[in-house]
Amino acid sequence: MPEIGFQELLLILIICLLVFGAKRLPEMGASIGKGIREFKRSLSDVQRSAELPDDSAPLPPATGTDVPAGRSGEPKKLSQ
Repeated sequence: MPEIGFQELLLILIICLLVFGAKRLPEMGASIGKGIREFKRSLSDVQRSAELPDDSAPLPPATGTDVPAGRSGEPKKLSQ
């Protein structure tokens, strides 16, 4: 597989700039950065949970009785 050099990388960046625009690129970069951070955080959480001793019992599953029902039993709408 060929390596990506400076010229190829510059060409890719110029094409992205033309396709997405100058205002959208920083937003996309921030979104990608947040996604990578969340992925790394979840990996470290999995590693930490794998290293826990076996005597630590997980919490019991939550039951639906703890949550108060809305008006007339309908789910709450997000727009309210």
